[in-house]
Amino acid sequence: MAAAASVPALASAQTPPNRSAEEKDLPANISAEQMSGRPDREVILERDVEIIRGPTTLNADRATYRVVEDEVEAQGNVTMRRFGDTYTGDELRFKMEAQEGYVTNPTYRLQLNNAQGNAERIDFLGENQAEVSEGTYSTCEGPDPDWYLKAGRLSLDGDRDEGLARSALLYFKDVPILAAPAMSFPLSEARKSGVLPPTIGATSKGGFELMVPYYFNIAPNRDLTLFPKIYSRRGMQLGAEGRYLGETFSGITRLEYLPSDREAGRDRYALSSTHTQALAPGLGLTWNLNHASDNEYPDDFSSTITSSRERLLPRDVALSYGRSFWNVTARASNYQLLQDVNAPIARPYDRLPQVTFTSGQQDIAGFDWNADSEFTRFYHPDLVRGDRYMLNPRIAYPIIQPGYFITPKVGVHYTSYSLTNTAPGARDSLDRTLPTFSLDSGMVFERDTSFLGTPMVQTLEPRLFYVYTPYRDQTAFPVFDSAEADLSFAQLFSENRFIGYDRISDANQLTAALVSRYIEQSGVERLRFAVGQRYYFNDQRVSFRGVSDNSRSDLLLLAFGRITPQISIDGNLQYSQSNNSVSHANYGVQWAPEPKKVLNLRYRRDRINDLEQVDVSGQWPLARRWYGVARVNYSLPDRKVAEGLFGVEYMADCWVLRVVGQRTPTSSERANSSIFFQLELNGLTKLGSNPLDALRLNIPGYHLVNQPSNP
Repeated sequence: MAAAASVPALASAQTPPNRSAEEKDLPANISAEQMSGRPDREVILERDVEIIRGPTTLNADRATYRVVEDEVEAQGNVTMRRFGDTYTGDELRFKMEAQEGYVTNPTYRLQLNNAQGNAERIDFLGENQAEVSEGTYSTCEGPDPDWYLKAGRLSLDGDRDEGLARSALLYFKDVPILAAPAMSFPLSEARKSGVLPPTIGATSKGGFELMVPYYFNIAPNRDLTLFPKIYSRRGMQLGAEGRYLGETFSGITRLEYLPSDREAGRDRYALSSTHTQALAPGLGLTWNLNHASDNEYPDDFSSTITSSRERLLPRDVALSYGRSFWNVTARASNYQLLQDVNAPIARPYDRLPQVTFTSGQQDIAGFDWNADSEFTRFYHPDLVRGDRYMLNPRIAYPIIQPGYFITPKVGVHYTSYSLTNTAPGARDSLDRTLPTFSLDSGMVFERDTSFLGTPMVQTLEPRLFYVYTPYRDQTAFPVFDSAEADLSFAQLFSENRFIGYDRISDANQLTAALVSRYIEQSGVERLRFAVGQRYYFNDQRVSFRGVSDNSRSDLLLLAFGRITPQISIDGNLQYSQSNNSVSHANYGVQWAPEPKKVLNLRYRRDRINDLEQVDVSGQWPLARRWYGVARVNYSLPDRKVAEGLFGVEYMADCWVLRVVGQRTPTSSERANSSIFFQLELNGLTKLGSNPLDALRLNIPGYHLVNQPSNP
């Protein structure tokens, strides 16, 4: 997404609200060591002159105040403070009420953004209009700023919230780095149409890259950004992104098109569009549409691991209507599969259409009831396809008292299939009815304690969850959208081991868990520890991997929270007692002693997918004004770096330089290397390619070096 226009708001402090009639009628207070003239006509002031009227205060060595014209002429060490801004100069002529006049050889300082500069002359054309002739602008302190913008003429129109610089030239370290015959910009944080700062970078896939966006502020709730981008190896890509927002709708549409890619020898393009709209009370419409020209598009044009590994592009349109206790949704969805030849994935089923109905109410004579229903037509070009209807009513009677709860629940799961394209001899009509009974219970014990000297309340929360569902042979049923769920604490307390409705697990099982929390006196949860396991009283016969005779699930352990204000932990461990090994692990620690200082260490393991990684990332001062940023994701089985990011940031008083290199896997066998150079001029613009999104994504706890360090 294109960045917001970042030319300086030169007159943001020059655009005060219109004064009231009472302020305009205020008298002028005049003082000086010597006065002469006629008080009703003209007053001549000498030495230590001060004139105050309303928001304007003027000091000078000499001045003449014409009472009838309400005009001041001042010479010598002229200083004027106006709406919080300060101007100094050699000579000034100014009408106090009309706020019109000029000052010669001025310097200025704007209160709102601490900007300063000098000029040959500033003409004040009213409360909200001014023109600066041969002037400079900078947010740097001192008479010799590291960077400054110089303009032959700068017109500032606060009523239109617009500034226009003509013959503009940007200097950095006294070297001109950017020039424009005309440059318009908003005088506040409001958006303004115009050319945005160019983005410059380099990647291993595209070579040298240059993008110069143009921003159209169509309306306060609509905009359009055009971003032509040159790839030295591929050619010119044309892109556009439109955003819109209303009281009942919002959306974003983005299009990229690269004709005649020199590397691929064909046209390349991608489209994405999201939209949400409330058509009427309770009636809503959403869509999420995506398309790419070819399988390699994420490899060649993505700079983040999230987008580069997105191989299933959703196309989904949904219409929903809901009332106080029920909701119905009609949806049509499928996916574009971008296949990775080195790691192929299966094509999912299309849902054309899918209609769901959900309803539920709580505390009806002490009972809670819910009912879900769904009709889906599944399509696949090669596999069995057909219609599936599902109905799942449930009723529960929660018993909740101080210190404990008991919730018995009973439900029925009915599923019916009408199939086509089946194998020879296979049935084309199937149905299944399965009841389920569950009993959830728990207790809460509390005691006063302390943790590292801080008074706290510690809880001990045992919980038991029993489920019974009879066995039903389901091998003849198709698998449209079901899979065995990963084991987690949430899944331990679910009634079905599968996601989707094609498989309903047989169950005669008990889950036991114990949770302990440390809660500060303010109510903030400081730490949480948990352990849980599921026990099976019968063999698990419904499974994708054959009958399982395990008497218990893997043991789950969880811990997260903040040990001290500087050290936080989080992690979960899944331990297989039958194999005497760790099945899954994901835990880490973060040390953040102060802003702009953070170190992260994380370990991940997935025995099923043969994944074992160590992830180290951080931001740390290297020397005065220098900061290092880095992330290394190391694969232990492969003995290589899976992902990497290294960079440095230099923070001066009014600018920041960032140089960041990143290596991102784009497929199982390929990776994309990028380098970011960015020069940020505080209060003006960011030049180069933007690494901030990559830094925030890769380094948890990253802090902008030019952002105030609030403890």
